[in-house]
Amino acid sequence: MSQSSTSYQDTASSFGGVALAQYLSELAAKVPAPGGGAVAALHAAQGAALVAMVARYTTRAKDAEHRPVVDRLIDAADAARERALALADADAAAFTAVGNAYKLPKTTEAETAARTAAITVALIEAARVPAAVVDEADEVLSLAAELLPIGNPNVVTDIGAAADAARAAATSSQLNIEINVASLPAEHGDRFAPTLLRIDEICARADALHADVLHVVRG
Repeated sequence: MSQSSTSYQDTASSFGGVALAQYLSELAAKVPAPGGGAVAALHAAQGAALVAMVARYTTRAKDAEHRPVVDRLIDAADAARERALALADADAAAFTAVGNAYKLPKTTEAETAARTAAITVALIEAARVPAAVVDEADEVLSLAAELLPIGNPNVVTDIGAAADAARAAATSSQLNIEINVASLPAEHGDRFAPTLLRIDEICARADALHADVLHVVRG
């Protein structure tokens, strides 16, 4: 990928438009965003892209009977990739908003109340974004599992890689949900409990799919 002078922070479709080397340079820099939340979303995007790639390789003449399913999987994976890219941008924005909320003045009761409210709103959004990434990870796994029995065997390992990427998206998102929920009042944090409970199940499915792909590879 060619170098670009355009920062992900300056583009309308940030993570979708920046050069990979520049993104990694900014990820490694001493700046608040991008960080682990954006990485989680990009794991999901990469998983979705791998599913779409395998599906596109499953459009040979011999795959004709599966073409309706394959076409649906391509469309679904492409859509998941775009949503995950958008969530990478949303995570960076949410993290920035949390930092800005904590910087608000608190010299008067009114200012303190406004600051507390702003922090709560920002933390909810900062937890909502990785929760949405978990949804995308779940979707990627479902698509990958559906594709495995009919996918082109020459690229079957990419289905396993998609499962691994989805797992990483879910577990990385878990960390970001947990740290934001820990600072929220229970009445707001409890809404994320169902998502957190799903993550173990997502990991188990991802591990099972990885094992299934290994079984195919090893014969």
